[in-house]
Amino acid sequence: MTEFAPDKAARSAARQTWIRALEAIAVLDGEDRPTLAAMLDDLAAQHGERSALVGEGEAFSYAQLASRVNQIARWAQAEKLTAVALFMPNCTEYLAIWLGLTRAGCVVALINTNLVGATLSHCIQAANATHIIVAASLRPTLDAISTNAAIIETLMLDGLSGERIAAAEMALPAQNARALLVYTSGTTGMPKAGIITHARILEWGLWFAAMMNVTPDDRMYDCLPLYHSTGGIVAVAAMLVSGGSVLIRPRFSASGFWDDVADGECTIFQYIGELCRYLAGSPIHPRERAHRLRLACGNGMQGDVWRIVQERFALPQVLEFYAATEGVVSLYNVEGKPGAIGRIPPFMANRFPVALVRCDPETGEIARDANGLCIPCGPDETGEALGAIPGAAQLQARPFDGYTDTAASAKKLISDVLTPSDRWFRTGDLMRRDAEGYFTFVDRIGDTFRWKGENVATTEVALVLRGCPGVHDAVVYGVSVPGHEGRAGMAALTTGLEFSLDALRATLKAGLPAYAQPMFVRLCKELDVTGTFKLSKARLAAEGYANTSDPVWFNARTGLEPCDAALIAAIGDGTRRV
Repeated sequence: MTEFAPDKAARSAARQTWIRALEAIAVLDGEDRPTLAAMLDDLAAQHGERSALVGEGEAFSYAQLASRVNQIARWAQAEKLTAVALFMPNCTEYLAIWLGLTRAGCVVALINTNLVGATLSHCIQAANATHIIVAASLRPTLDAISTNAAIIETLMLDGLSGERIAAAEMALPAQNARALLVYTSGTTGMPKAGIITHARILEWGLWFAAMMNVTPDDRMYDCLPLYHSTGGIVAVAAMLVSGGSVLIRPRFSASGFWDDVADGECTIFQYIGELCRYLAGSPIHPRERAHRLRLACGNGMQGDVWRIVQERFALPQVLEFYAATEGVVSLYNVEGKPGAIGRIPPFMANRFPVALVRCDPETGEIARDANGLCIPCGPDETGEALGAIPGAAQLQARPFDGYTDTAASAKKLISDVLTPSDRWFRTGDLMRRDAEGYFTFVDRIGDTFRWKGENVATTEVALVLRGCPGVHDAVVYGVSVPGHEGRAGMAALTTGLEFSLDALRATLKAGLPAYAQPMFVRLCKELDVTGTFKLSKARLAAEGYANTSDPVWFNARTGLEPCDAALIAAIGDGTRRV
């Protein structure tokens, strides 16, 4: 593999990108600090009838979007809404709704549309939502659970003005006030509601707009879920603050991607690694090089896919980044080194304080030296990434806004890292940093793994499995699958006479979204336990689905089928996708 070595011009361009981003967010340091929703009137005055959001059979110009947002804000004020759960598939109206609600000071919980049952109920309760705005297509899912929140399918906006909202009519929310709740699967239990403030929304938008050097002539292709921070906040806000537009699709389609991108005259697309791997492995499309794309921005693209994507699809630039919805650690691969998630140039070190420290990759226990401080990792040594927060030695540390669950927030913090009494945020992610300063993502610590672009909490999956008739106990873990990003879910079960595969499949479909359902099920006589009688998964994970004499079943679309030698071989050579 050719060694990556950016030339002088590339290093200069990278430096200019960092400077441009710093200049873009300088507005947040002034006394007159805006919010994205409140900026829309000025953006409409500047860009008028230019496209802002384009969906399937629906669209908003900047003028129309500002008017719609103002109507929704006035409606929310009249209804005295304070906390709302939004349960809708991708569409332009989705964005107009949360922009309008947050303009009125309402906190909006963006609910994963794949959720069902107890997990869906938990997310609504975690938001203390008094109302749920739901799409008609998702109403049956909502009706299947019990909730005290009022359900709204139609916004009553007739007669409400879309004109600019005066300060005397409706005060602007404070910059540090909650705007959105975005859910993330933690290392234990149910999803946690990460707090997104008005300041953070605008910071993301301004920062990424500068990183991507967005102009009003740019159009973003966005097929990622709008309930996620990347697809629903970063991609959208970066285009809106710059006068660009967003082409929104309900979901990713490998067969329809290039037609969408070419017909939509898109210049940028937002990715996750799995999306790019699908494209790289898809048949040749007649329009895969007949496009205007100049940049792909996202996270999770591995080096082998990166090179294929750039060369096969004639893509000039990839901007890989690392960030977490609720976290304080941000990394950006401005130089474009394939496979790296970022590098912090020396002049930005105080702005992005990150430490890699030694830890146990399975338990997450941090190693300490004789003085009780964390032990920093050396070059190419794997450790957990930590981010400084106010109270640490670094002067420009970012605040940690946390979750609605204060106990969960406290568990993400650690003290006495580099100096006594400093405070840092735990990412829960293992990384390496090479001698040139480039970070590489290694894995998640403990009980969470990533599959199909989603974080899967093994505790939650095991809880559902244990509710299946005949299942005595369950251990859930992630296993590597050739040709796939992340790790596929696998469950090891001990069962009784009343157990059946049909009941297991029905339990999984009723209790879990598709991405969280184990792809492999292993039936064991007994499960390993630790010295403290905790279930252990290290040996099981190492053996995976191919190196055991226990019966293993593959969770195919048509049902559970034996994972025999032929199937294992087909998965290995890519003729059978997982």
